[in-house]
Amino acid sequence: MTPLKIGFIGLGNMGAPMASNLAAAGHSVTGFDVAGAEAKDVTSAQNLAEAVTDADVVITMLPNGSILRQVAAQAFADMKQGALFIDCSTVDVESARNTSEAAEKAGFLAVDAPVSGGIGGAAGGTLTFMAGGTVDAFAKAAPLFDIMGQKAVHCGEAGAGQAAKICNNMILGATMIATCEAFALADKLGLDRQKMFDVVSTSSGYSWSMNAYCPAPGVGPTSPADNDYKPGFAAELMLKDLGLSQQAAEAANADTPMGALALSLYRQFVEEEDGMGRDFSAMLPRLSARNRDS
Repeated sequence: MTPLKIGFIGLGNMGAPMASNLAAAGHSVTGFDVAGAEAKDVTSAQNLAEAVTDADVVITMLPNGSILRQVAAQAFADMKQGALFIDCSTVDVESARNTSEAAEKAGFLAVDAPVSGGIGGAAGGTLTFMAGGTVDAFAKAAPLFDIMGQKAVHCGEAGAGQAAKICNNMILGATMIATCEAFALADKLGLDRQKMFDVVSTSSGYSWSMNAYCPAPGVGPTSPADNDYKPGFAAELMLKDLGLSQQAAEAANADTPMGALALSLYRQFVEEEDGMGRDFSAMLPRLSARNRDS
């Protein structure tokens, strides 16, 4: 692939390693972060305009839809015609569609491409990208997805990537709670956690939450549970994504009772208890410490 000039906006825990992987692959990457964060092998810009001017591709990894809209509007004022805009943030579907529409009106190709795989996936270049946008835009972005991840799925038109991410993480939030509930129940029934894992991980209770990211310390592959629940995927980020799922469900008039309950439980965990700054699988010690009446 011919080396590209890439502007990368948002060099946080996810953005920095993604930008570094692009630079390591031979692309010229200039990064900007409002907090002053930097990334290995990435040239630091003093402002957003410096990062995006003359770039062939601009990639964003931002906290929410409101910030995305603001950043995109600023970037579009300085990007060159025909450039590609890729947003890898997890935001609401409306913001994704609005940004894509604004990009196309300004003469740019646009892809909304939220990711799955967490900090480890970003560092290892093993992320999964869920992409929305035109066929041409996705085709142009695909070689970059191959560098930053192991799989990219073109889900449909603008906003489809965000729709896929929201649905995926609604499943993840609900199944993690169910997995943690099952371990807490097993404890109270006197069932050894390893024995439970050995049965469930090869039976109909199989899930990613159980088999790849087990919330019980010392059971299954190494996970944040084995590191005092320091976040691989923070509970407050799961709360954000579940909030987006229910916002979308309301807009689409979809009945999602399990998603709504998962949102309620993570909101309580993060906002009223000790979930802030802990991995979302720390729901297990939270449930283990409770009884049916508490």
